[in-house]
Amino acid sequence: MSGRLAINQLGDRRPDAAAVDRFLARHEAPIVEGGRCTFLWRGQADEVHLVHRIVGLPDRLPLRRVADTDLWYLVLELAEGSRVNYQVEVRRGEHVETGNDPLNPKLSYSPVGTSSVCFASGYTTPDWAEPDPEARPGKLTEIVVASPALRRNCPVTLYLPARFRSTAAYPLLVVHDGGDFLQYAAARTVLDNLIHRLDIAELVVAFLHPRDRLVEYADSPAHARFLTHELLPRLEAELPLVAQPSGRCLLGSSFGAVASLSTAYRAPDTYGALALMSGSFVFTDIGGADHGGGPAFDPVVRFVNHYRQRPRRVAGRLFLSCGVYEPLITPNRSMVLTFESAGMAVRFVERRDGHNWENWRDTLRDALSWIYPGPQKLVYE
Repeated sequence: MSGRLAINQLGDRRPDAAAVDRFLARHEAPIVEGGRCTFLWRGQADEVHLVHRIVGLPDRLPLRRVADTDLWYLVLELAEGSRVNYQVEVRRGEHVETGNDPLNPKLSYSPVGTSSVCFASGYTTPDWAEPDPEARPGKLTEIVVASPALRRNCPVTLYLPARFRSTAAYPLLVVHDGGDFLQYAAARTVLDNLIHRLDIAELVVAFLHPRDRLVEYADSPAHARFLTHELLPRLEAELPLVAQPSGRCLLGSSFGAVASLSTAYRAPDTYGALALMSGSFVFTDIGGADHGGGPAFDPVVRFVNHYRQRPRRVAGRLFLSCGVYEPLITPNRSMVLTFESAGMAVRFVERRDGHNWENWRDTLRDALSWIYPGPQKLVYE
């Protein structure tokens, strides 16, 4: 077999339109050949670019046209197991249009819309993120918690495991951006499957629904009061929970990770563990005063700067994760030593992925099996 890429073999043949038709019918786009992925676009245009957010590369990478055809291509080297979200930007004269890849049916979903996704060699969606007919489903129920701290009624979605019984004592997981974790990270399916497979303990999960996450999650004292002094007492009064630090964990991604850390910072003897995914831990104590995040990040930067200057033990164990293609990978790596210096056990996981919900979905087993391991390992301190 030839070692040349499929797109190069096509170009060698001086293809006509019919040959391009056959080529596209034969290959799934993007074409994955070992460590190289060939992105394709077909049509008349003046310029075509791949738009992505892989840190270290230009945000827009130009596609080249196969000579004498309307087929454009870009070959990108991606490490084994990579997963990359992207779109295609097309310029015709003064008109520029950006959208998903029409040749690729695989999509990534988020609250702000969809994007195309490339699965490099070695990446597969975890089987425990897919519905399993043998896994008994847990129950989702809605409650409302009146919050003087936030000055509103706060909806909370509760997950109760399939074999929930009032005589047991369950650990509690509180999830920031709960609606998004349920919708975009398959959180209910993941919980059902991991409990069924004994990868994690049976647990109760409270999924939060913020009104304005950029305010409530940016080191907000009101949000911290809501969690520690309103939500937690309510849940522990009404449900059979462990009701001690070893049975309490806060989880969040991006700004939700900041909210988890800042809440525990204000109540350092309350939570036993934190799961912080792609935390927006932006700081300026190294590299100057311009953090580049805009006004929404100002309170986050003040909090992270303060924490880095005076690290505090806020929980027994911290699980951290981040995608290596995220701009946040450097600050997250830096925070590992800061957290360890405060006397906390830290597990840090890096993924070949970006700042997206599938990354955080794929990380849930690592996080939850370390914090709340299955019944054969579960020992509360």
